[in-house]
Amino acid sequence: MEILIKAAQFFLSLSILIILHELGHFLFARLFHTRVEKFYLFFNPWFTLFKVKRGETEFGLGWLPLGGYVKISGMIDESMDKEQMSREPQPHEFRSKPAWQRLIIMLGGVMVNFVLALVIYSSMLYAWGDRYLPTENLTYGIHADSLGREIGFQHGDHIVALNNKKPEEFYQIVPTIILDKVETVKVKRNGRHVDITIPEEVIPEVLAGKPLIDIRFPFIVSGFSNNSQAKEAGIKEGDRITGINNKDIPYFLEFREEIQNYRSQEVIVTVERDGRTMDIPVNVPEEGLLGVRPVGEIDKFFELKSIEYSFLEAIPAGITRGMDTFSSYLKQLRMIFSPQTGAYKSLGGFITIGSIFPGAWDWQAFWSMTAFLSIVLAIMNVLPIPALDGGHVMFLFYEMVSGRKPSEKFLEYAQLIGMFLLLSLIIYANANDIVRLFQ
Repeated sequence: MEILIKAAQFFLSLSILIILHELGHFLFARLFHTRVEKFYLFFNPWFTLFKVKRGETEFGLGWLPLGGYVKISGMIDESMDKEQMSREPQPHEFRSKPAWQRLIIMLGGVMVNFVLALVIYSSMLYAWGDRYLPTENLTYGIHADSLGREIGFQHGDHIVALNNKKPEEFYQIVPTIILDKVETVKVKRNGRHVDITIPEEVIPEVLAGKPLIDIRFPFIVSGFSNNSQAKEAGIKEGDRITGINNKDIPYFLEFREEIQNYRSQEVIVTVERDGRTMDIPVNVPEEGLLGVRPVGEIDKFFELKSIEYSFLEAIPAGITRGMDTFSSYLKQLRMIFSPQTGAYKSLGGFITIGSIFPGAWDWQAFWSMTAFLSIVLAIMNVLPIPALDGGHVMFLFYEMVSGRKPSEKFLEYAQLIGMFLLLSLIIYANANDIVRLFQ
């Protein structure tokens, strides 16, 4: 069921974005009296699931969910309609319009996607406000994972500054370190400040999925897995686990690491219950897990910051969030095209995108992801690759600057090359997904 809910959210989000993107092209084409022959959600090679004719335009639903399209008369696009292009240009055709009008038509989809993201972010802030974990509210400091400890972080460190700039939100610390190439992290440790240098070779490891730091929080039992050794031994929900074999380990992530050292052994687990301290013998299974589920809601341990917005306040705040997301994704894209970072290895396809939606239907998460994907779609479509909107824009800029229009034969070859590049990228991204499933 969880997979179906993720898939439903993904396809609904994708459908909204594609329809509105293509609507941007459609509306500007009609504004300049350019005929639109087809308007399709998803591609329809060989057959169509549904279609209806309204005026000069055929509206339809394809079966291949790799995007959508509008077929504009007199334009070399993915339809590769050479017969139409061999005839004399007509006044209603794209190729007959001034270059500035063609430019606006081609940018119409990107503009709609970008504006849509700003509208969604503003609406979300007005409806739900903002809620986040301030870095300064981490009472117990950070948990330093193995990679973090290698470069100098320690359990309990309190992060004070990234390149001398105070980090407001805890969950933005690692993305900021990676995307902004932070060189020095200042932490407070045992009452004094310590500078930690972030080496460049750390970035590929973090991008490959190796954790750097996390939240340090107490280990309070909220439930058990099936056949839990801890439950059989007498540990109960609500118990606070504080140590192993008389070693003080009151935090969940540190306990999880330590228990791995006692596989297939009996240990003494210290718990606090109703104000009393108890030592409970527990047999540790071979996999090194006790079958205990911790209280994971961070608002149980830390004070979150909540901000509410009026309608007028939400608009500039939403625009700011959209611009920040736009800037952040450009930095991510830059890393993908930088081989030394290894970011290209983390490139994912439909499985990766679908997996970031929650397993339970959550409208706030849905709209947040839709806004983010809208910005991604806008940026990707404006890349100067033939077959994308950005490829057409690139050739139109050339025409406007040089005063010469590229030949139709050149545009046909460019379109074919662009389609091959995009297909290769789609295959690579989805192949990465499949490989990760078996790792």
